[in-house]
Amino acid sequence: MKDHREPQTTPTLGENVSEAPYFIDLETAIKIACKTPLKLESETVPLDDAHMRVLSEDLASKVDDPPFDNSAMDGFAFIHEDSLDPPQTLTIVQTVQAGDANVATPISNTEATRIMTGAPMPPGATSILPIERCEINEDGTEVKLFEKGRPHFIRKQGENLTRDQVALGKGATLTPAKIGLCATMGWAKVPVFKRAKVAIISTGDELKFPGEELEPHQIYESNSFGLAGLVEWMGHEAVRYPAVADSMESLRHTLNKAGEACDLILTSGGVSMGEWDYVRKIMEEEGDVHFWRVKIRPGSPPLFGTWNTTPIFGLPGNPASSHVVFRMLVAPYLRASSAGGGPKETRLRVKLADPLKGDEKCLALRRIHIVTTGEFPLAYSTGPQGSGNLNSVAKADGLTLLHPGQSSNKGDWCDAIFL
Repeated sequence: MKDHREPQTTPTLGENVSEAPYFIDLETAIKIACKTPLKLESETVPLDDAHMRVLSEDLASKVDDPPFDNSAMDGFAFIHEDSLDPPQTLTIVQTVQAGDANVATPISNTEATRIMTGAPMPPGATSILPIERCEINEDGTEVKLFEKGRPHFIRKQGENLTRDQVALGKGATLTPAKIGLCATMGWAKVPVFKRAKVAIISTGDELKFPGEELEPHQIYESNSFGLAGLVEWMGHEAVRYPAVADSMESLRHTLNKAGEACDLILTSGGVSMGEWDYVRKIMEEEGDVHFWRVKIRPGSPPLFGTWNTTPIFGLPGNPASSHVVFRMLVAPYLRASSAGGGPKETRLRVKLADPLKGDEKCLALRRIHIVTTGEFPLAYSTGPQGSGNLNSVAKADGLTLLHPGQSSNKGDWCDAIFL
């Protein structure tokens, strides 16, 4: 029951909503939000701390890779012409190992060098034959080659990278392979964007912290936990605030506190057109609304703007809606603020294995399970698609991208994204 509070006037479409665009498509909403990006500074971190961070500068190699011609195999190095009529016997003149500080002796015709993977090529050698294609005599002085040599088993200096070549651009997400590449290029520390501090504020008198006793009119607060996980997934730092009661004074206090401490604010709940939707109301009266409502289902009520100078997304209070809106609206915004870096979803075409409800005006983002083991990807419904059904999100590994008015019967094709 909420009759203890003074009701607010519910606006009709377009009233009391400021000059901001109203009920816009998703692409337009993203463009508007990205005009007010986060201003993320750069910091330098050791490679051990750089996994999944985003480069804030282009990264050029400090060395050639490989730094010298070297063998790709354990075997023998020799002049290629000496192997054109196998089997042929050559004299072993030396052994070269990877990391050997001694410079290899140049070789001449009819001579061979025993060589290990990664060892520098002796001057004059132009070919390699793997050890399993060779036979060494009993006293170890000669080697018989049973096949022609393999010039392509020589890794040439700079064939992968050359000194000063930019191999990783600003905005690159440092996956394990890219971390390894940083090390190959000679970087012990790398410049990355600082993680944004993202405030997460749920609103509503009915919310209780999980584990506490519930009264008949209360529910457990879940949105802040799911949103915190999504923020961390995007590579940033989540700062969860206690749920805020439905009052302008409490909300103002928490927004001011969050705006001073964090780079971005995410609220959950209070953005629709109800009497106690205080996030929308306080943003209309005291904030700066850049847009309100987006043509997506679920999650059409979100707003974006600034509270003082801090960017703020007002997300819906229904759990499925808040999760979907983060994926479709907040995540692209965070990527754009870090030069396109961060994890990305895969887009693909799927065939519907279950009928799903589309929408005549909105992009329908239905929760689906995608099976790719057959001839083509099949999309199955994860259950009831109500905006309050978080269970359907937990079971999902994809979302449909059903365009307004698009047919969505069993057997129809549509675009989708892997989560």
